[in-house]
Amino acid sequence: MSEKIIVTGAAGFIGFHLINRLLDEGREVIGVDNLHPYYDSSLTLARLAKLREKERFSFFKVAMEDKEGIEEVFAAHTPDQVVHLAAQVGVRYSIEDPMAYVNSNMVGFSNILELCRRGGVKHLVYASSSSVYGANGIYPFSEDHRVDHPVSIYAATKKSNELMAHSYASLFNLPVTGLRFFTVYGPWGRPDMAIFKFTKSILNGDPIKVYNEGRMRRDFTYVDDIIEGVRKVMSAPPVGKADWNNEHPEAGASYAPYRVYNIGNNRSVPLMKMIETLEQALGKEAVKIMEPMQPGDMKETSANIDSINSDFGFEPKTVIEAGIPRFVEWYREYYRV
Repeated sequence: MSEKIIVTGAAGFIGFHLINRLLDEGREVIGVDNLHPYYDSSLTLARLAKLREKERFSFFKVAMEDKEGIEEVFAAHTPDQVVHLAAQVGVRYSIEDPMAYVNSNMVGFSNILELCRRGGVKHLVYASSSSVYGANGIYPFSEDHRVDHPVSIYAATKKSNELMAHSYASLFNLPVTGLRFFTVYGPWGRPDMAIFKFTKSILNGDPIKVYNEGRMRRDFTYVDDIIEGVRKVMSAPPVGKADWNNEHPEAGASYAPYRVYNIGNNRSVPLMKMIETLEQALGKEAVKIMEPMQPGDMKETSANIDSINSDFGFEPKTVIEAGIPRFVEWYREYYRV
């Protein structure tokens, strides 16, 4: 019998690519998404339509904070694994509507944790974020660094998810793995992310806003590399570390079946280098408006991936000089520009 996997955030960027991979492997996937109109709904629905063309995929429109709705999905399908990618995303929007993040990211995650515990799920993999590193200024970011100073409500909810996950791993022996994603991009990506927004503006001849006057760096990670990492992690539920020392606690691991991994490209790229690479792929120069630093932004993200490399052999392969042209090719084809 095929393994049943529930993937939340099914019509989202990473969810779409992961489900395609799982279906191609012959898995049975139950997708859940509330289809929130945070960004272009037509793109979300187009992703979902592509998934619905395939066998062994079923879909339920349910919000994570809808306890009864999520319970019905779990009761009907009794999953072996759950990959929880659903969340209210976006750093700047969390300043405008923080309660949307509390409801979706914290109340919703508590529902998932409880249903995984009650359903005897073998492994819960969930999306955290590089945003949890907040005001930390030690680069590259390591899972053993302190993450006590988030600079956005979004980041605070993601750190809360990690704390909640550890509690369930410790109390109920629920195997949980959190993945701190670093600036994911690629075909079918999120329209609110910089590469997508800049592409649209440059092609339209509109100026782009370059925050902190371009003095920023990001660990841009191509979506195919992300999916490869997620699949590797899904293959091995964590176990408690026998040598974990509570006098010198290892933050990314535990005596409980709990792990947190950075999953990034391991190459921090200057923002201006990304823009230059995008201009080359588009064959058009951007009109740049230099802006000050925005509230909630981080000047740099840089992933130390030693842990996921050591445990799973994860090695991202895609540099931006290869990944950005692939995104541009998809964008031109999808939007016919």
